[in-house]
Amino acid sequence: MAVVFEARVKRAVNNTWYIELIDTVDNRLEMCKNIDVFEEKIELLGQDYGGNIDEVRWLKDDDVSPQMMDELRMQMSKVKVEVES
Repeated sequence: MAVVFEARVKRAVNNTWYIELIDTVDNRLEMCKNIDVFEEKIELLGQDYGGNIDEVRWLKDDDVSPQMMDELRMQMSKVKVEVES
């Protein structure tokens, strides 16, 4: 059985983004208001599978602006640099 999570970027009412993280194996849903919360939640959900996640499938709603996606990408880049340091 493949462990696949979906990370859907959504637009919040205050014109910011958040991520719905879905464990597709058992349909658990976690709301992540920023990339730090996303990291925590994906690690927590991944513990049920011994930390072995086969894929994180990224999606976004149509109303998520390019600026929101740029902000998310910048935050993810910072995390990547921290992890690799």
